[in-house]
Amino acid sequence: MKTIYFDHAATTPLDDRVLEEMLPYLKENYGNANSPHHLGQKSKVIVEDSREKIAELIGAEPSEIVFTSGGTESDNAVIKGALAISGDKKEVVTSELEHHAVLHTVELAKMNGVKPVFAESMNCGTITAEAVEKVITDNTALVTIMHVNNEIGTINPIAEIAEVCKENNVLFHSDTVQSLGKIPFNVKDIGVDFLSGSGHKIYGPNGVGIMYIKNGSRWIPWMQGGSQERKRRGGTLNVPGIVGFAKALELSISEMDEHKKHFQKLRKLLFEKLDNSLEFEYTVNGADEKGVPHIINLSFHDKEGKYVDGEMLLLNLDIEGICVSNGSACTSGAVEPSHVLSGIGLEDELAKSSIRLSLGTQNSEEDILYFADKLNHVLQRMFAVA
Repeated sequence: MKTIYFDHAATTPLDDRVLEEMLPYLKENYGNANSPHHLGQKSKVIVEDSREKIAELIGAEPSEIVFTSGGTESDNAVIKGALAISGDKKEVVTSELEHHAVLHTVELAKMNGVKPVFAESMNCGTITAEAVEKVITDNTALVTIMHVNNEIGTINPIAEIAEVCKENNVLFHSDTVQSLGKIPFNVKDIGVDFLSGSGHKIYGPNGVGIMYIKNGSRWIPWMQGGSQERKRRGGTLNVPGIVGFAKALELSISEMDEHKKHFQKLRKLLFEKLDNSLEFEYTVNGADEKGVPHIINLSFHDKEGKYVDGEMLLLNLDIEGICVSNGSACTSGAVEPSHVLSGIGLEDELAKSSIRLSLGTQNSEEDILYFADKLNHVLQRMFAVA
């Protein structure tokens, strides 16, 4: 059976060029980068070379890059490390549309007296600088707003938000897991104090990520256990992963324009096919053409306005070899709508009917045509038995 993978916002396949870069550090050069012998020092050198490469690619200083196990750890570490020394300031400004790595961390911080404050989003999912400024108070310790939303592809104006934070003497963190290597930015230009990134979203390996911590930012380490990373993150360094991350980021940035044009072409073809041959109605949720082109969130309904069940649509497409995702969550045996779609004001029925397509560099026009054809057949079956 043919397999079409449209879930690149969840994870991406490892680029062969990245694997080739990693292989020596998976086999021959396996030393612990914290060991004093020659194998260890060889690993340490490549780690520092990778750190310098990553820093240069995003406009940072090498001393501002900390390696982690991925975006979730980076989000946790930034938020907990900033709040640990926030003193009397006990408010965190965020949004209801953030990744759970942020939302759950902020929720847990309530046990220590921290109060989450939510900036209001626009219907398209954008969090504006004005919305953030409106809820900042003298008690705000940290603002954390993602750059690109992982479910609907909205791009937030983080440079403008950073400026508001600077004016109010508030630290600013952005989860850039879905934007790093996808859209151009430089940490000095956007003005963040912290950001999070992950290797497996950019055709790099799983299990490796970065924190950017601007020199001078108020923060203390969250992960204890060793002197690694200048005592900012204990634990044995994932040398092959770090090498792979650096290579993947280098490739993603150098090929960014090419990838964007590819995604725009596929997106245009998808909507042409949906408009011309789909026998059912569809709704685009969240970001419009101003969002990233590779993330597309859709809901489907018949001409009488009856919505399809998104979870069942996902499973039926999977039977046809098509891998998509949705943001629904199963809680106490009941499927709850995506918190992101609910957060932008969608009614439960519409939110529960959604699926997310996230395109990748290896997807082709043939993949889009195959999807559109199978989607029609799947929807016919589903509405026939509904």
